[in-house]
Amino acid sequence: MSAVGPEDVHIRFAEAFNRGDIETLLALYEPSAVLHLGPDQSYSGPEAIRAALGQFLALNGTITMALQKVCAVGDLALVINSWSVTGAGPDGPITLCGNATDVLRRQADGSWLVAIDNPYGVA
Repeated sequence: MSAVGPEDVHIRFAEAFNRGDIETLLALYEPSAVLHLGPDQSYSGPEAIRAALGQFLALNGTITMALQKVCAVGDLALVINSWSVTGAGPDGPITLCGNATDVLRRQADGSWLVAIDNPYGVA
C-alpha cells in the first residue's frame, strides 16, 4: 500500500521493517534516493540501499517510530521522527535509536516516497 501523505511513509516503513519485508521497504524510496548513515556512509540507489537496510533487518528486531513534525510545501516534505530498533546483535541484545530528518517527495500518482533518508539526523 502506498503512502498517501508524508506522515504515512514512516508507518509503512515500520510495518515493513517489523515483517522483515525488504521489497516493501525499498518501494518506499525513490529510485535515486540516498540513505545517509553518517560520515562516508551514504548509499544511493536501490541495490546500495537494499544492502544497508539488510544490515538492520539482520538484527531480527522491531522498530518503533514516533512522528515529531512534518513541514510540507508543494511536493516536498521534511519529516522528523524519533525511532528505536531493538534486536539481536552478535554479542547479545542491541538497541539502536535516533532522530531522523527525512526529505520526501510527492510522486505523479499522489503517493509520497523518500528522497533523502537521514536516520541519525544531525548527529
